[in-house]
Amino acid sequence: MKKYWAIAAVALVVVLALSLGVRIAVSNTFAFDEQRVSIPVTDAVAAGGTTPDAHTGGRLDGVLTTPKGSSRRHGLVVFVHGDGAATASRDDAYRPIWEALSRAGYATLSWDKAGVDGAPGNWLDQSLADRGAEVAAALDWARTRPEIDPSRMGAWGVSQGGWVLPPIAAKRPDLRFLILVGAAVNWLRQGVYHTLAGLRGASEEQKRAALDDRAKSIALLERGASYPEYLAAKVDDKPMTEDRYGFVLRNFRADVTPDLGRIAVPTLLLLGDADRNVDTAETARVYTAGMRPGLLTERTFHGATHSLTRDDIEYRSDDPRVIAGAVLAPREIYAPGYLDALTDFAARQATAR
Repeated sequence: MKKYWAIAAVALVVVLALSLGVRIAVSNTFAFDEQRVSIPVTDAVAAGGTTPDAHTGGRLDGVLTTPKGSSRRHGLVVFVHGDGAATASRDDAYRPIWEALSRAGYATLSWDKAGVDGAPGNWLDQSLADRGAEVAAALDWARTRPEIDPSRMGAWGVSQGGWVLPPIAAKRPDLRFLILVGAAVNWLRQGVYHTLAGLRGASEEQKRAALDDRAKSIALLERGASYPEYLAAKVDDKPMTEDRYGFVLRNFRADVTPDLGRIAVPTLLLLGDADRNVDTAETARVYTAGMRPGLLTERTFHGATHSLTRDDIEYRSDDPRVIAGAVLAPREIYAPGYLDALTDFAARQATAR
């Protein structure tokens, strides 16, 4: 009898494991087709950037998705990452977003940042204008593809993507709409907000000390201090690497305000009220005041973070239960309503030709 129960227990474990495996496989199967692509980047197509070949190796390693099983031409949404090293799919976090856009009949195009996952170059050597040059190259490449309808191309950008896309939208009439997630307005003000958000619960003395150090760091940037000068100043407890310091030095003057009035396409601005990186109230206010009437749709999601994930997930990402939940239900890591908002907005652009 003991042998029987042991066999039954093993069989039960196998059945449960297989059932769990099937559930994971189904949950992580998305309604789009995808292919790896290589996008050429040359000085000719990258007007506005600075010798992009030096930062990308002359190509972008990307992923192109199209609605599942469809052979017709589709509109396209180009993806622009935020800060940090990022693979084309942002380690698969974009897949639910790609699926939401696929439901609206759109293809998507995203690429590994330079130097990430085998891509040539180094993204920390780039300026925001260089990243805009990548978008221009991607749009030019997409116009040659048989599966893409060049009259229906837009872009989705998160965080730093909010500094990359508005200047490009002003220059590219083939960019017909924008979706901006967690976009900031001014690099320096965003840094102050992020610093204070990380000091919740700290004393006023600690906050003042942190802001004093930040002011000293900004003074170094404004006078173009060398990396050895930055290290000698000891303004950061954990000093930036030399590459990171160079990246900040090239980009710290970013401010989207002058570009907003030049945006002439429908723009969906999506924000989270639990964002610890960006002052979303400022973003909503500045975009509303700066954009032309009738073009902006702004929506703020309750309990959503910088990237529109749920705050009960984002800030407990090392919890095994949260990790398991994300694997079993990857679409549910995002704030309720976010994916539907993407589908609805993209579908409206498809019919507004």
